[in-house]
Amino acid sequence: MESVLEVLHEPLVPFAILLAVILTVPPLFEKLRLPGLVGLLAAGVILGPNGLNLLHNKLPTMRLLSDIGLVYLMFVAGLEVDMAQFRRTKHRSAGFGFLTFIIPLIFGTIVGRIFNFGWNASILIGSLFASHTLLAYPIVSRLGVVGNEAVIVTIGATIFTDVGALLVLAVCIGIHAGNFTLFKLFTLLGMLVVYSAIILFGFDWAGRQFFRRSGDNEGNQFLFVLMAVFLAALGAQLIGVEKIVGAFLAGLAVNDAVGEGPVKEKVVFVGSVLFIPIFFVDMGLLIDIPAFVKSIASIWLTLAVVVGLIGSKFLAALFAKFIYRYNWQEMLTMWSLSLPQVAATLAATLVGYRAGLLTEALLNSVIVLMLVTATLGPLITSRVAPGLSVPETNLEPDSTSPDGGEKQKSSSFTVVVPVYNPRTQRYLIEMAALLARHEQGRIVPLSVATAHAHMDAPHLEVALQRGEALLTRATELSRELGVEAEPLLRIDDNIAQGISRASREQNASLIVMGWGQRTGFRARLFGNVIDNVLWTSHCPVALTRLLLSPTQIQRILVPIENLTPEAVRPVRFAQILAQANQAQVTLLHVWVSEAVRDSALGNTTTSKRAWTESQLALLASKWAPQSNFDIQIVPHEDIVRAILNASQSTDLIILRSKRRRTAGGLAISDLTTQLVQQLNCSLVMLGEPQRALTGIPTERLPNKVLPTIG
Repeated sequence: MESVLEVLHEPLVPFAILLAVILTVPPLFEKLRLPGLVGLLAAGVILGPNGLNLLHNKLPTMRLLSDIGLVYLMFVAGLEVDMAQFRRTKHRSAGFGFLTFIIPLIFGTIVGRIFNFGWNASILIGSLFASHTLLAYPIVSRLGVVGNEAVIVTIGATIFTDVGALLVLAVCIGIHAGNFTLFKLFTLLGMLVVYSAIILFGFDWAGRQFFRRSGDNEGNQFLFVLMAVFLAALGAQLIGVEKIVGAFLAGLAVNDAVGEGPVKEKVVFVGSVLFIPIFFVDMGLLIDIPAFVKSIASIWLTLAVVVGLIGSKFLAALFAKFIYRYNWQEMLTMWSLSLPQVAATLAATLVGYRAGLLTEALLNSVIVLMLVTATLGPLITSRVAPGLSVPETNLEPDSTSPDGGEKQKSSSFTVVVPVYNPRTQRYLIEMAALLARHEQGRIVPLSVATAHAHMDAPHLEVALQRGEALLTRATELSRELGVEAEPLLRIDDNIAQGISRASREQNASLIVMGWGQRTGFRARLFGNVIDNVLWTSHCPVALTRLLLSPTQIQRILVPIENLTPEAVRPVRFAQILAQANQAQVTLLHVWVSEAVRDSALGNTTTSKRAWTESQLALLASKWAPQSNFDIQIVPHEDIVRAILNASQSTDLIILRSKRRRTAGGLAISDLTTQLVQQLNCSLVMLGEPQRALTGIPTERLPNKVLPTIG
């Protein structure tokens, strides 16, 4: 019995309990159509001092993990800001950022004074109103309206609201520490300016230099990013401000250096599956149920906080509407996007509560505010965003080369086919041959033999012999199909890097690879060959899972989620296969019927649907005027189920491989992942060429290469 008690007091026990909660609770709540983070808060309440008493926020393990989660939450919030979009509308983003910061700040300060908070605490309450979290970003992304200027402006405004709110927090906490004179205030502000400049410019420069010099060493790059965030957090504490200020600035600083590469995916993954959920569980531990019920019972403070936030954000969006001449649809979208209060609000509230500046009643009111706005904001967005207009999608092929010359026009279409499995080799070569023959190009069968220090190692000799045999067979298959093949045997210390480097050396237009499993913890954390090729390739990558010969494909399905320039690529791919086999192509757009049915803006959504149908018809007519295209717009509340139903009568489905995004550090489900796991037909998944790590777009593809923009 004593040994059992000793084990229960081990620091590993709370960690094991937390892992069990993170693994089981959020999926359960999502099945009940409740946000997973609500489940984490509920788990904290149940397991905390006012429940089963299994977890305590004063335990060293809990405090450490929660602090890491708090820092990580704000770091990821900064890392997820799309700097490229912000730069395009930075002046209007600054304007709306100022409005949606200062108006809620004033409202929040008034609320604090009405309920007898001091001026310092009242201004801090106002700063809690000022920030926002882009929880509804996946909705506008799915609807294809991210290109609308009002949406881009709201996304860019996040930088100003979050930075401003955190700076106000830093000053308020500093004043609360006592003996705070006007001289000390200006000293703190001066140190904040210097510190922010060092982080934003110094860390950005250091990150670029380190990533350039470290090459492909993702492990060291991952460690550099973690070191940057915690150094920034410690630096903030050294000058007397909260560590979350440094964490957010560090996220902005390394944003361009990290780019959209595998390092960012790993950093966000570690935070979203481990540390950030622990922070929300810890927030649940702070909730005293009797006190919570009592504070809600005296509803006036909670009501003032909720109504004040919603009203002030609405007023800010209304002013932006008149200043920038947006329509009501755009104004309501800006309001709904800036409404949710999660990341910065919760982090700042916890800091203020721990410092004794905010009361438990206000903490409980902010938790209610989070639940209300995190539900209301995305709900309003889903109702009004479908009616937004977006710039006309340019569906014309790119007729110029990256350098503006004629060299690109004469370059040959090259398909690199990594060969490894003899059983799937024939279908891969057939697929590559169909594409190369259509574009009068060539195939480069590629075999990569791995070697490290010793070039005379026995295993390398075996790998070389095996590779030569595969390449011989691939060359024979290419001759049978009437396509020129130039086999290439390469020695490299990394298979994925070998494929990417060889493709770049060959000026490849496309890489065609066989499908491999991309699930599981290890694959998500460390990646595999396919993941790494997708992240590092300069050209599109076609991942194939073929159940029949490509020459026998007669029915092709292309789901199109939204009309962006990237939508051209799968359509072009389908058109080439259709012309080779005289196949039928179906362009499928799933219209979420629930939004259409429940929306008070029914006429607007109906016109939006008609516009989508006309754009799909335009897309088909431009790229395949003589091909057999069928356009379907299917109303359904479940996008995955609608596509699966349509795939029952098709031979091949072509999908785009899209990167997972997070909002406030919490992972969002990936429709592509769900589809891949359930499809019973052949599959081609097209991976987009990635942006360079420096944030500069990679060079555009040749005109003949499955043309698209950018």
